[in-house]
Amino acid sequence: MPNYRRARIPGGCWFFTVNLLDRRRGLLIDEIAVLREAIRTTRTRSPFQIDAIVVLPDHLHTVWSLPDGDTDFSSRWRAIKKSFTKALPQTEPRDPVRQSRNERGIWQRRFWEHLIRNDEDYARHVDYCYINPVKHGLVTRVRDWPYSSFHRDVRAGLFPIDWAGDSDDIGEFGERVS
Repeated sequence: MPNYRRARIPGGCWFFTVNLLDRRRGLLIDEIAVLREAIRTTRTRSPFQIDAIVVLPDHLHTVWSLPDGDTDFSSRWRAIKKSFTKALPQTEPRDPVRQSRNERGIWQRRFWEHLIRNDEDYARHVDYCYINPVKHGLVTRVRDWPYSSFHRDVRAGLFPIDWAGDSDDIGEFGERVS
């Protein structure tokens, strides 16, 4: 079994990418209310701040800040995934390994995290969250994607509504194109 090494910085700030197992499904936006409730419930039990989030059909990106002294983002992700999964009917196909472990086939087992190191790194990852629907060709303007905290940040005066403008070619941003 692999030994995954994760940095443990109390009260740290993190960027995460979390994927559905079947990247062809649009489950996250089809069931956005269920996902929001799973996140809300988890935040009630184990508080954390969502600095930025974008939900796409098959994956999400988010930047979280944990409370002072807290390093446990893994339990929060486990709770979110479990709550979301339990709220859905079991209709997804499962491979023999997942069947033998009595696991559902909704989420990839793990997630990708990156410790935010400084203000520039923070800004770059928030920008990455917000530009992602444009990068994937879901919209041509950031403001047109409804499943994003971009709109909250516009209301707070952190971004102009026309941030990133219209874009036909936004370049490479580090994520593999499917």
